[in-house]
Amino acid sequence: IHMPLDDMIPFCEYFVIPYFLWFAFIAVALIYFGFFNKNLKEYYQLAFNLGIGMTLFLIISYIYPNGQDLRPETFANDNIFTQMVQYLYSIDTPTNVFPSIHVYNSVAVAIAFMTCRKLQKHPAVRYGTVALAISIVLATMFLKQHSVSDVCCALIMNLGSYMLLYRPHRIRSLSLTLRFSEEAGDGGRSDGETAGSGNQMQPSGFSDVTTEETAGFFSVLSYGLSSQDM
Repeated sequence: IHMPLDDMIPFCEYFVIPYFLWFAFIAVALIYFGFFNKNLKEYYQLAFNLGIGMTLFLIISYIYPNGQDLRPETFANDNIFTQMVQYLYSIDTPTNVFPSIHVYNSVAVAIAFMTCRKLQKHPAVRYGTVALAISIVLATMFLKQHSVSDVCCALIMNLGSYMLLYRPHRIRSLSLTLRFSEEAGDGGRSDGETAGSGNQMQPSGFSDVTTEETAGFFSVLSYGLSSQDM
């Protein structure tokens, strides 16, 4: 796996620190939401979010075995950070890297902290997790552990799981809007065909309501109903 943009990103050994912090990041999140946060729904949202990502990763790896050859053969510097990178390379082979689990799980944990009701009055904690997640995402590319395509795929998966687990009412609203729009469109076409054939069974006043107005009405209505479920 390789993109031209990968060649424009320089290797930086200092990103090994946030990369290794990923393991503590995930562990702390699971411990907090599992034992200290009393909102069971938020725990299940995080658990299912992580499970969805890792399950999709295994499916993709099975169907599409992949790898990358981005790692540098030599290092310009010789310090403790490059030694940590060498150790990382020795225990983590550059195979089945698409999508990046480091990226997906980091963003999933950041979402969990940002949406946690108990932490709404603690912005330092919430935005601190976002900063750490961003540094981990960058680390995957600056350490040449992942291609930009691995990162982009993980972020797309994050968006899908976020909508599914944290904003399901938006999906229901969009689904209802599209369904009623289609029904309104079919009704308008049927009405036009009936009028064209000379059939006078058309309900009085129906022709005064356009398809766009009908779709807009149901869009507002479905949004209001879904908002009450929050």
